[in-house]
Amino acid sequence: MLAISGMFFLCFGLLCPCFHTRRKDASEDPVLAKDMNSTGSSEMRSDSDRTPRISFRVPPSPSRFSPSPRSSAMGPLHLTLEQITKITQNFSPALKVGEGAFGIVYKGKFPDGQVVAIKRARQEYCASLQAEFSNEIALLTTIEHRNLVRLLGYVDEGNERLIVAEYVPNGNLREHLDGQRGNILDFSQRLEIAIDVAHGLTYLHLYAEKPIIHRDVKSSNILLTKNLRAKVADFGFARTGPTDQSHVKASVKGTFGYVDPEYLRTYHLTPKSDVFSFGILLLEVLTARRPVDTNTRRSLDERVTIRWAFNKYNQGRIREILDPRLQEVVNEEVLKKIFDLAFQCAAPTRHDRPAMKEVVEQLWEIRKEYGKSHRRAEAIR
Repeated sequence: MLAISGMFFLCFGLLCPCFHTRRKDASEDPVLAKDMNSTGSSEMRSDSDRTPRISFRVPPSPSRFSPSPRSSAMGPLHLTLEQITKITQNFSPALKVGEGAFGIVYKGKFPDGQVVAIKRARQEYCASLQAEFSNEIALLTTIEHRNLVRLLGYVDEGNERLIVAEYVPNGNLREHLDGQRGNILDFSQRLEIAIDVAHGLTYLHLYAEKPIIHRDVKSSNILLTKNLRAKVADFGFARTGPTDQSHVKASVKGTFGYVDPEYLRTYHLTPKSDVFSFGILLLEVLTARRPVDTNTRRSLDERVTIRWAFNKYNQGRIREILDPRLQEVVNEEVLKKIFDLAFQCAAPTRHDRPAMKEVVEQLWEIRKEYGKSHRRAEAIR
């Protein structure tokens, strides 16, 4: 995770090809106009994790936008360092499950059997990360959704800053795209993951107690359950957004390659900044390429994924954009629609980007069309 300064504005021309996109009228909301009553249960009880590997049906209701019921087993608790030291066996390297720029993630198990993830800030960063730590605690305490990692507790003691969250056992999306977790994700699984992330972001933007902008949507911050349901993690850079259609003034933070170029230029942060990051993420999911490829053997246009993909798209060479490890032949119209959506989200200016709510609706329609085309193909065989 890298804090991005204004100097990266120089890369705007590389990251964003110049194109204009279609926008759906935000008032056309036939699906989400329905009742938003919450159904389902906490991910910790795994009820929301029972989605088949290939799912062609649209969810029966839009209830996945609304919060999942808060588990009564353990709310956000101010824990002690002694408790965490005990369940991590004094932060044993054997229990390390992840590592980022500012900290290490450990796996722990409470006496009642509950497995948790503990994010421990590196001590050299503790002072500088105090604001991010307090921010993450404040925001995570207010949100509850099956596609967002849930806060369970925290430690703020001396020079230790630790966050205790639900344990998501199947690594992050980037690891799966790199083939580090065994089987290569098929197209249906990638589509479901994109829908899950879009649901989580829609909840943050529209249905949280206050609008929340994540500011660091990227593949390594998308965690996967055993059944490949996606959960958005790491709210250290998140902040509350505007309650109207305006923006908030904010210093630029995020990860290079995913940051909204308009936010980078103007310091005007809106929910559409997350939409841009989601567009880049969607391209990453489909191509398995990172937003910026460091392979110097490739040309500059090839090394910037959005530029490379957009050029291929304009040349009608859509299938060449897909991850070459995908064995499945996906209907051309389905590919056109999902890549078109990715480019809409990653438009250079926020006024050309759809809202996350619209993104979810379009993904649902793509999933329906994909299901129909898949069944037709199966019937021909």
